[in-house]
This record gives sequence, C-alpha cells and structure tokens, in this order.
Amino acid sequence: MRRREFVTLVGGAAAAWPLAAKAQQSAMPVIGYLGASSPEQSAFGITAFRRGLSEVGYIEGRNVAIEYRYAFNDSNRLQALATDLVRRRVALIATIASTGATLAAKAATASIPIVFSSGQDPVDAGLVASFNRPGGNVTGASSMSADLGAKRLGLLYELVPRAARFALLVNPKSPNAEVSIRDAREGASALGRPIEILSAGNTEEIDGSFADLLSKRVDALLVSPDTLFTNRRVQLVAQAAQHAVPAIYPFRAIVEAGGLMSYGSSGSEGPRQAGIYAGRILNGEKPTDLPVHRANKFEFIVNLQTARTLGIQVPPRLLALADETIE
Repeated sequence: MRRREFVTLVGGAAAAWPLAAKAQQSAMPVIGYLGASSPEQSAFGITAFRRGLSEVGYIEGRNVAIEYRYAFNDSNRLQALATDLVRRRVALIATIASTGATLAAKAATASIPIVFSSGQDPVDAGLVASFNRPGGNVTGASSMSADLGAKRLGLLYELVPRAARFALLVNPKSPNAEVSIRDAREGASALGRPIEILSAGNTEEIDGSFADLLSKRVDALLVSPDTLFTNRRVQLVAQAAQHAVPAIYPFRAIVEAGGLMSYGSSGSEGPRQAGIYAGRILNGEKPTDLPVHRANKFEFIVNLQTARTLGIQVPPRLLALADETIE
C-alpha cells in the first residue's frame, strides 16, 4: 500500500470514529424522569431507581440516558413537563413517589410505557385496571402506604393510650387524600376516639395546621403519606417538637430527621422495583404483561431520643415490634 493511500485510509477512519460514536450515542435508549419535587428532594428515589436499572444491565451514561424534568413542588407544571418528554420521544417515562406525576404522564401519552413507584392503591388512583393485569401502558410498584393509616393510628394509640383526640395531617391536593382520610377515620372509630382532619398544601399551611392542634386540643398526630410532607420533614419534626405532640409518620426518612415513629414499606424498594421494570421494558417486555409489584414488607421505626425529649416511655411491646430503634 502506498503511503498516500495509507494516510488517506487512516484519516478517513479517524474521521469516521466521531460519527460512529455519535450514531452509537443516538441509539442509546432515553428514559424520561418526571419528578414532582426538586433534584435534591428526589435524590434518594433516583438512586434506588438507578440501582434497579443496573440489576437488569442498564447503567446511566453507558447504555441508557435519562432526561430529568422536575416540577419543584408545583403540581401545575407536571402536565407541561410530561408533554415535553413525549415530544422528546423518550423510550419510557418513570415517575417516582408521585401519583400526580404518573397521572400527568398517563394523560400525555397512551403509547410510551410508564413505570411508577407510588404509595397509593394504583387501581383506586386510576393508574391501572388491576394489579395482576395493569392494561394499557402503565405499570410499576405500590407500597400501599395510603392504606396503612389505621395501622399507624393503632401503634400511636399504644404509645399514648391516654390520648383523647387524634388528628390527621393531609395534603388536600394529593391524590392520596381521600383514601388517607377514610382509612384514618375507620381506625379512629375502631379505637372509639375522635379524629380531626388538618389540611396543609404548602409550607405556610403546615405551620398553620400545628397552630390548630392547640385550639382543637389534639393529643397525638398522624401524618399521611405525601411527597410534600417528606420534602418538608425537617419542618414537620421541628413543629412537632415545638408543640410537644407525639406523631407517627409514613416514611423512615422523617424519623431519621428526628420524628418519633414511622410505619411503612422500605423507602427504596418501590423505586428500585420501578427501575427493574424499566429495564425489562427496555429489553422488550410490555407494561401490560408486568403485574404491579405490591409491597409485602413493612418497617416500624422508633426514635428513642425523640421519645425521651417528649417525656414518653415506649412500652416493651412496641420496642419488641420495632424493626429498628434510633438512639
């Protein structure tokens, strides 16, 4: 081979490498992530989602890309963000810890697969037709956290058996609100105790709801599962401490921030399962053939330091039931 021909061949190959790399990159599947909160508030769930993806062989940046869209706790933005992802022609849309985001994605497309992680019953929320046969383009994982209000109330009553009046803190804008209220009222009725419903849809209203505790003579508080309350956990814990009110929460993260007790599924299991389903769909499976994963293990966490601060002696039975105690 002549030198000029060799140089031309090498030069042509070198020029082709960026084109080949670009073609390979464009062939990489793209997942659209639709989040109701901020990147910082979503970090825990995204990490678990990526872990699930990796279990099926997908690593972000290596053989899958993720386009992130965040509503920054403004639910009115979700629909426009979902529509933007559809225009982007992503291979799949993932929604973590937000039924509102899943509903927005479902309204935006009937063809692009949607994988969710939610605390609500997805059938009641209108996400799927049934657990075993989701139907359509939506499937995912549910912790059924919104249906555990009566159980949480029972644990709270065991801790403070002299409590004469309970309250439920609920976000009226949440798709979980109606189920949470119904479940809490049934639990309170079984205990023979009244329960007040306190509504809070933003930071200021959370502060106002705690002020209402005094006027309503509430002895103990049940906090419903909602992204707003998880994101505002430091505020919740501070208000509960300031008003010296025993409270039980749906998520471990709030107890780790100083809350008294929590009862619910592992916070990482739902997003991880959603990641696994996302990978399986990228591999060719259809959402309608993947039954909704239902949480079957729940954690009861007690913060003993917070109990001591409130002057509460945790009964031996509750200590025995606890999966973990935080000192």
